[in-house]
Amino acid sequence: MRKLGYTILFIGIWLLAGGSNASADGLVATNGQARPVVKIGSPAPDFELTTLSGEQVKLSDYRGKVVILNLWATWCPPCKAEMPEMQGFYEKSRNSDITLLSVNLTSQEKNEQAVANFVAEYQLTFPILLDKKDTVGKQYKTLSIPTSYIIDRKGIIREKVIGPMDEERMAVLTHGAS
Repeated sequence: MRKLGYTILFIGIWLLAGGSNASADGLVATNGQARPVVKIGSPAPDFELTTLSGEQVKLSDYRGKVVILNLWATWCPPCKAEMPEMQGFYEKSRNSDITLLSVNLTSQEKNEQAVANFVAEYQLTFPILLDKKDTVGKQYKTLSIPTSYIIDRKGIIREKVIGPMDEERMAVLTHGAS
């Protein structure tokens, strides 16, 4: 009976990860549209979002830099715990070829003002992108937060981290993606 449970669990995870819909070119068919597979070693799917200040930002604008793509929400305790670490890392690496793109899952927030208040409270200075329609959250299959991706200079996903990170871990992971 236990073996059957593990088999069902494996099939469920396999289907969530793309299962048999994955094609040889790294695309998954969902709702009749082909979407890139989000996994280590694959190109990071591009997206365009607006920052809190109203600037349009595309992930592909950062090609040539190592990117920490962090998905989070203001109500998430582990997200709150890692924000001072993110800010510290950003301050130390801001003049390097490493950048931090922080995607707030705004569709899961009370309102946009809650995000602005959070940013002010934590004195965050790195780019905060607003995922108002959960486009990036769905595209990157974000099931728990915070979730971060380390993307190398060529736009390839090198690491996926579920849970909060500290400055030391960010430094190690980004150094490995250089």
